[in-house]
Amino acid sequence: MTQLSTASLAEAVQDATARARTAIGALPAEEFAAPSTLPGWNNAQLLAHLDGVSRALARQLAYAARGERIEFYDGGQEGRDERIELGALQQPSTVAARTIQGLDLLDESIKDLPAGGWENATSFRGEGTVTDCVKAAWREVLIHATDLGTTVSLVDWPTEFSAHLFEFLSLRVPAEYRLLLQPTGSQPLTLGDGPTGYVVTGMECDLAGWLAGREPSGPVRATAAADGADLPELLPWPSGLAASK
Repeated sequence: MTQLSTASLAEAVQDATARARTAIGALPAEEFAAPSTLPGWNNAQLLAHLDGVSRALARQLAYAARGERIEFYDGGQEGRDERIELGALQQPSTVAARTIQGLDLLDESIKDLPAGGWENATSFRGEGTVTDCVKAAWREVLIHATDLGTTVSLVDWPTEFSAHLFEFLSLRVPAEYRLLLQPTGSQPLTLGDGPTGYVVTGMECDLAGWLAGREPSGPVRATAAADGADLPELLPWPSGLAASK
């Protein structure tokens, strides 16, 4: 993919946080306890997670600017999970306000990044950089804004975002697979180099959504050896808490 400049990446996150605020504002109070479009999560849990990850990423950037590294979440995975469950029990207005505050903090932390600090070390995925954290912020914010099912959908994902997901989520392709993605109206690309080949077709945003484990807005179809096939199973989402998952 064409690499975004740091300025363009910062603007992309700012656009994503703006979309997320609108999506949160459009969620009725009675829907906070209802399931989100992300299986296994209700909307309040989703927002509590978005708040937590926004703050975690913001503190990674703050420490990296001082040449320091810190654990991604206080208390690791257990601490993260506990804060999501406790946060989701709050009143809808409190959950919404706190999540928006987390997004504001994330925005400010990116605005405050020193020009030469984008390659500073962080604890993201064990050995990530500030740039990796900002890209993670882009993913987390825009994907979870979509999961709310209010004002953001896959068709709102910029082409650059889909291209970024194709690159990052190639980690989900099992070693034995080779996926030829054929986005409608765009150039095909190959993920993986295993012996078992699939051709997967659909709109660019839908292919990116499928790779991200989300329900496509339109048809996504797979063929193998020129015959129709089930979509291949993918590996888990790459964790931000370690170098691999």
